[in-house]
Amino acid sequence: MNPASPECQYALRHGDGLDVLVNLLDTEDVKCRIGALEILKDASRDYFVKRDVANMNGVRPLVQLLDDENDEIKVNAALTLANCAENPRNRRMVRFYGGIGRGVALLRQGLEQDKHDVARAGAQMLWMCSKSSKNKEHILSAGAVDLLAQLLQSDNVELLVPVVGVLQECASHPTYRNLIRKYRLIPFLVENLRKQNGSLQAHSAMTIFKCAEDAATQALVRECDGLAPLVALLQGSSDQHLLEGASGAIWKCAADPQNVKRFSELKAVDALVGLLKNGDEVVLTNVAGALAALAVNPDSCKSIRTTGGIEPLVKLLTSTNYELLINATRAVGAAAASKENMDVIDKLDGVRLLWSLLKSENINVVASAAWAIGPCIENARDAGALVRSFVGGVELVVGLLKSEHLEVVAAVCAAVAQIAKDEENLAVITDHAVVPLLCDLVDTKEDLLREHLAAAIANCCSFGNNRISFGEYGAVAPLAKFLRSKNDGVRGQTARALHELSKD
Repeated sequence: MNPASPECQYALRHGDGLDVLVNLLDTEDVKCRIGALEILKDASRDYFVKRDVANMNGVRPLVQLLDDENDEIKVNAALTLANCAENPRNRRMVRFYGGIGRGVALLRQGLEQDKHDVARAGAQMLWMCSKSSKNKEHILSAGAVDLLAQLLQSDNVELLVPVVGVLQECASHPTYRNLIRKYRLIPFLVENLRKQNGSLQAHSAMTIFKCAEDAATQALVRECDGLAPLVALLQGSSDQHLLEGASGAIWKCAADPQNVKRFSELKAVDALVGLLKNGDEVVLTNVAGALAALAVNPDSCKSIRTTGGIEPLVKLLTSTNYELLINATRAVGAAAASKENMDVIDKLDGVRLLWSLLKSENINVVASAAWAIGPCIENARDAGALVRSFVGGVELVVGLLKSEHLEVVAAVCAAVAQIAKDEENLAVITDHAVVPLLCDLVDTKEDLLREHLAAAIANCCSFGNNRISFGEYGAVAPLAKFLRSKNDGVRGQTARALHELSKD
């Protein structure tokens, strides 16, 4: 009978068979141990068997068998623990009984004795155990990264999958990311993207995704010619894990301007827009983030429209997933840099949806929506009428200047700077006390806020007595201090604001 079959698993659990198998692990008879492990290795794929192993403390004898002289026993014990470690209690018990160090020892044995099956079993066990934060720390302190780095150079795909799996799980930890850079593992991960194994490609892409937060890694992926395979992975695959990793890696790598140019040559936008119909919210979040980053390139920005990407992006603004909303608003705002794109956004009522997100309970959604509104107003055909079409919209924006969240206030100042370009709208925001609210912000030391605050003040000077009011509220002297900033944008907008304030 197949131990992995539901019937066999039921019989093991309800006929005391599981208890007998676990007890056999403590015998001195090698054949009994091997036979029990062969059954447990397959049966432990079942959720209830994992739970029962935890209840009967079956992890203890399994961990002890990792020290056995017989390689077959060690391999099967490690693979059984890998299955059992999907249960959180079992993961804790593996650590408690010293299984992490023993798993790392299997990696070392596999390397030194060229035993791929031993190394693979150890890596598989560590991979499942690494889903625990504390286990990640124990794996690190046991010296696993150096061994994993050596194993990553293997051509054995079956070995590479769990090795990269460990790195993927652990790459969420900053120390691991630093070590991955130190050991220069990115070129090997890029090479794995070209190997015809979906699981290996997915885990390699996910590891790159997690590591590509810094500029050095982003540049290294390009130098290793890793951008083309990432784009290629998006095409024709239905593997959600693979799509998540590839789209995420593209998103992070697109923070590098040279990568953006290369992605434009590779027509990455075409592939990404095709995924906007994907039902997986994690994939959609990554795709929206990637499109937002790529839209700084004029050709890519145009491609978002020509490939039909704007409509599905606008539809994402109705999502209830905060992470997805943040990236969707960024993508719509970035796409609005083109007047032709803005025509489509306006036609789809995208600006109204952005404005409604200013009422979100999530402060990061509010900030990203406010940032997106600025370019929408700037590139609308009739920006003044567009803003006035939102009943209570101007009052809502001005009220957000009271926010204690830096990102929100900076984004709202950028929006106010655009709204104030229309005289009628400037009169409305003046009536809503925009001048004293802007003056309350001039003591800030943050360049992000200073640049957009100076722009807002400059554009608000042209109406009525606003210019005089800024002086009466004591804004001029603190504003002049902005010129000491090393940021060119801050100095430029401050000079413009002081020029406007100095007019008669």
